[in-house]
Amino acid sequence: MEPNIEPQTLAALLGLVTGLVLGLAARIGEFCTFGAIESAYLGQAPRRARLWGIVLGTAILSMFVLDALGHITISTTIYHTIQWNPLASIFGGLLFGYGMAMAGNCGFGALARAGGGDLRSVVVAMVIGISAFIAISGPLAELRIMVFPTQTAHSPQGIAHLLSARTGLAPLWFAGVIALGFFTWALAHKPLRSHKTSIFWGIAAGLSITAAFWGTSHLNHISFDAVPVQGHTFTAPVGRSLMYLMTSSGGGIGFPVGSVFGVVIGAFIGSLFKGHFRWEACDDPKELGRQMFGGFCMGIGGVIAVGCSIGQGVSAFSTLAFSGPVTLLAIICGTVLGLKHLLLRFAPSE
Repeated sequence: MEPNIEPQTLAALLGLVTGLVLGLAARIGEFCTFGAIESAYLGQAPRRARLWGIVLGTAILSMFVLDALGHITISTTIYHTIQWNPLASIFGGLLFGYGMAMAGNCGFGALARAGGGDLRSVVVAMVIGISAFIAISGPLAELRIMVFPTQTAHSPQGIAHLLSARTGLAPLWFAGVIALGFFTWALAHKPLRSHKTSIFWGIAAGLSITAAFWGTSHLNHISFDAVPVQGHTFTAPVGRSLMYLMTSSGGGIGFPVGSVFGVVIGAFIGSLFKGHFRWEACDDPKELGRQMFGGFCMGIGGVIAVGCSIGQGVSAFSTLAFSGPVTLLAIICGTVLGLKHLLLRFAPSE
């Protein structure tokens, strides 16, 4: 007799496993949004930024191959069924990126560092989760809805689907060209080519993003829409995880909660494997205040943009939604602005 497991429990297990892979990729493969931007901008070392080409190329290609085979319907994901709001993507992305610079991490990065023993990141993650719900259903919800209204889209909100409608070619053709461009850009950088471990975990991270959509698509079908089709994102799910721990509510157990805990567990395992696990705390109250402010900005910005650096920058981007590249670019710009602010603040006065 087959065990009768609730679809939501299966979704949580899916989130746990795929999130665990992302946590390992962060700690072993050095897959990190803020680290990539910081090292490229301040250290003129683009290897970690080029790794994103591997992650995005893998996620885009695998997503559209499964879509062509009928295992995923990209046009039914949230990134395509909600009318794209460019202002929300730009403003939310800028706010998120600025907050990421202030905190020194995004939501995903905070969870990954928390798995390595960084107690400061635990605080940042908690602030992200709480502030996200302030914008979703709390005091700022009505203002957010008024300024950044959401509407149901009447056509898929994606680059490949738009080009397909204009040319008659299948979306896979355009996705394949874009994925090839990302792979070429990434592997043209010799330091990345010689770093096989990062390439392996970059591919694993990209496949983890696709596996989340594929698994929840299957569960959505067998559960008669009880399980939504969703990918990894780490703004509102952090808040849902906190609510679940406190009350077993906030949507209950499901993919988002499993995803959050999966990243922490994967990061913990990865930090032990690398010998990097150590307890860290904040000695400077001003630093902690800056990080908490950054977490607040990320929580609000991530909700406005309908996703974080992973939710929009990878999950939405993997579907080639209009919002993905625009939000990711806004996040990068916001992070650079934040880094410039920090540099000016701590620059020696003449």
